[in-house]
Amino acid sequence: MSSSEQALQTAQRRVKELRDFYVHLTVYILVIALLIIINLVTSPNFYWFLFPLGGWGIAVVLHALRTFGGRRFLGPEWEAHKMDEFLSGE
Repeated sequence: MSSSEQALQTAQRRVKELRDFYVHLTVYILVIALLIIINLVTSPNFYWFLFPLGGWGIAVVLHALRTFGGRRFLGPEWEAHKMDEFLSGE
């Protein structure tokens, strides 16, 4: 494979990663907004929407770190490093 083909594949993969994150973030915002409305209409004395907001919010933050936090955070470099650690017995 030529370097230009490899660069194209890398760019395509990166664009897909970005698109996937933005879709995840958009769905999160829309669903949480809907849950807030439902919560405030049905049981305004107990803010249960905070549970999915926090739990799912952690997943969105982890997704953002993986997408924007450099390639080392749970990415291929991290996996390779961990594999080397396990194989060398550290």
